[in-house]
Amino acid sequence: MQILANISFDFNYIPLMIVIATAWLIPMLSSIFKITKVPTIILEIIGGYFIGRYLLVNFSGEGITALNFLALSGFMFLMFQSGLEINVYQITASLPKGKLKYSTFIKNPLLVGLAIFLITIILSYISTLFLSTIVFISNTWYFTLILITSSVGIIIPVLKNQGEINTRAGQMIVLAAAVADILSIILFSFTAFIIKNGFKIELLYILGLFIAFIFFYSIGLKLKKNTKLRRITYELSHAASQITVRGSILLMLIFIVLSQIIGEEMMLLGAFLSGLLLSFFLHKDRSSLILKLDGFSYGFFIPIFFIMVGANFNFKDLGQLDNTLYLFLALLLTTLFLVKVIPSLLWVRLFGFKKAISGGFLLSSRLSLIIAASEIGTDLGIISPAMNASFILMAIVTCIFSPIIYNSINTETKFINNKTVIIGGGKIGVILAKRLNMHNKRVVIIENNTDRYKEIQAKGINVIKGDGTDISVYKKINLRKQNHVIVLAGSNEKNTKVCETLKNKLLHEKVITLTNSSETFNTLKNLDVNILDVPGIVATTIDNLIERPYTYHTLVETFENFNVEEIKITNKQIVGKQIKEIPFHKDGFLILIKKGEEIDIPHGDTYLKLNNIVVVLGTNKAILDIREILT
Repeated sequence: MQILANISFDFNYIPLMIVIATAWLIPMLSSIFKITKVPTIILEIIGGYFIGRYLLVNFSGEGITALNFLALSGFMFLMFQSGLEINVYQITASLPKGKLKYSTFIKNPLLVGLAIFLITIILSYISTLFLSTIVFISNTWYFTLILITSSVGIIIPVLKNQGEINTRAGQMIVLAAAVADILSIILFSFTAFIIKNGFKIELLYILGLFIAFIFFYSIGLKLKKNTKLRRITYELSHAASQITVRGSILLMLIFIVLSQIIGEEMMLLGAFLSGLLLSFFLHKDRSSLILKLDGFSYGFFIPIFFIMVGANFNFKDLGQLDNTLYLFLALLLTTLFLVKVIPSLLWVRLFGFKKAISGGFLLSSRLSLIIAASEIGTDLGIISPAMNASFILMAIVTCIFSPIIYNSINTETKFINNKTVIIGGGKIGVILAKRLNMHNKRVVIIENNTDRYKEIQAKGINVIKGDGTDISVYKKINLRKQNHVIVLAGSNEKNTKVCETLKNKLLHEKVITLTNSSETFNTLKNLDVNILDVPGIVATTIDNLIERPYTYHTLVETFENFNVEEIKITNKQIVGKQIKEIPFHKDGFLILIKKGEEIDIPHGDTYLKLNNIVVVLGTNKAILDIREILT
């Protein structure tokens, strides 16, 4: 039997090494020089431009062919990750129920997102007709579709950084961007197919992708309930097998291959749908698979794509616009902002003018989809090289300035007030900060040791250098009375001194610390500090592992299931109602309710009262929805 495949060592790895070195060096330099305002992806495009001009230009043949293949794969992974970023449960939860009125319409994130998208299309088409009087545009409809794109990947980190991701305004912005992503991908995929092949019966083949989507979704629901398969998957999800990562990539490739059968221009939609499908089955905030896929995609394939975008960028292409270049670029940039900002006025009634406008500017940030649509249009011959270069340039500009404009306008955020302060950057403090960040909580660590301060900073955790007994440190972080302060200074004596400073000098109420000393315990108790008794906690943990191991592992160690949160009732509209009258999220449960000093188990006939504290068990999405109802 003849061996069909032989490994050949005759391959030039230097081009790949140059690209990966660039991908490694850019975030390192960005961190060293604290370039926080510019997304790393933009720096990768800029870095790619320079290595394309001065390093890769000397290579050709298989090395460059391999880079182009890896860049295309990165393109597919980018679309896969774009689908994965969509919170499908947020969309389904926003589907209108009952009779639709204007008051309910304007408060519904999905309906407002759709309205913003439709207004954006109309404005984009009008703007395209105007721009066509300045420069030649061969296909006004496709050009319009390029203008309507957004970038969830830019918007979510900005909202998280400002502490706005879980607010009502933040969720509306995210959903509006998600709607724009989904519908724009579908529209320009169909449009590209029609431009290339015309109106033919083969157009119906595209529906096959959506049929495959429904088929795999139904299969996934059944497999998720199969306990034997779940056990095997868990056993093979670690070490060498990494079966969940392999399965995710297989799913993506199945949809890409199906798309290729229909037409190459449909590959984008196929990759996006595979990511969207997987997002149905993963808990975004806590899934370990998400972390692995992020490492696989953003650690290797996606940087290659953006670096090669920069390497292939040619400023000379802009010269084709001749004397209209600067006028066209100025009008294009203005258009990219206006078609998003004007529709955002729909939010004025809910959030006020400044917050609404700032949301519109944030929606104006564009990156992967605008580049993707422009690249496809260039391949089809309906977007000129000059136009393509213009869109890449505008993607860079909007990604840099949209977040800056958003932050400068939207100054009244919860970023400053809603935070947890951790005194001490030891192991416990760092783990606690990571867990709180995982729940989208704002955390600040105060650490006095220089080496430890640098280590924490290198991990991307918000930390300032200072001593917990120094009052000026708390002024620096703008400590408010509602902020929890967790004192983990490293020893019982240090913890006590910090607590004395907080209680006696700052009169701060929400202070938590731990101790393993009975003498320290009494001192802290007299200070009215919330104390964690270390021996007692260890004993309780062991008791839980013996008596209720499944519950313990589910609530404490899992990255994929549930969370518990205490929510204080402040919404006067639900006061006096029974629990059974309120449509709570199906993935959340009210397990305890605290009324003053009494703690009861809630049931359907339980009446809700102002300032009752409800203990909720559920997914992060369910808890978010329940919190919005109760508060």
